[in-house]
Amino acid sequence: MNMMGLLMAAGIIGAIGIIIGVLLGLASEKLKVEVDEKEILVRAELPGNNCGGCGFPGCDGLAAAIAKGEAAVNACPVGGPAVADKIAAIMGVDSGASVKKVAFVKCKGTCDKTRVQYNYFGIGDCAEAAVVPGGGEKACSYGCMGYGSCVKACAFDAIHVVDGVALVDKEKCVACGKCVAACPKNLIELVPYAAQHLVQCSSHDKGKDVKAKCDNGCIACTLCTKQCEFDAIHMDNNVAVIDYEKCTNCGKCAAKCPAKVIL
Repeated sequence: MNMMGLLMAAGIIGAIGIIIGVLLGLASEKLKVEVDEKEILVRAELPGNNCGGCGFPGCDGLAAAIAKGEAAVNACPVGGPAVADKIAAIMGVDSGASVKKVAFVKCKGTCDKTRVQYNYFGIGDCAEAAVVPGGGEKACSYGCMGYGSCVKACAFDAIHVVDGVALVDKEKCVACGKCVAACPKNLIELVPYAAQHLVQCSSHDKGKDVKAKCDNGCIACTLCTKQCEFDAIHMDNNVAVIDYEKCTNCGKCAAKCPAKVIL
């Protein structure tokens, strides 16, 4: 190939490169996705756990929703009030004083306090065991089965089964809600971190039936409700329920409870 041929080939290749570059530039400009600067700033403040506790697909999804005004600035349960305040500053709104919450298991039916109706040898999973006759081997059909579905769901090592009942480490819990969703008995709820008195029972049986199945169950005696001066505790279908917005942590209900199921 002579020199002229080489120069022509080089020129053609160079021209093609320039044309492709121009086309790519035009395409990128035409097809580019506008990213809200606030979304980037919000995402930088989120912890990055991608736990889904906020109800969105990971931190990216939450950041996009907050930037669009489709989610509250305090929607991240992991970040808590500190992160909410930073995001509120970015969005130019009030963070809204959010109360730190933690998961709580409403059961005190440990192995030594609850009766066993039969020996279960099936799959060690609460969701699976919940469908067997009686809802598990423990006599109380409302109580914690202790197979640890909630433990498997927690990404923060904040809940473990101790003596047959799930127990939450409130210092590790971020209130993501995964354990709440995993419990087939609906035994776990999110309560204020500052709450000092909580009812450790979910049984709706009458007192006599409760005692026949578990030594640590609420017998619906109503003594706790009579002690409260702030109308913060009531009976709901044979079990005591505390209104945490009214509760002052005076402790009178816990002191009077004969079954000692109120912390």
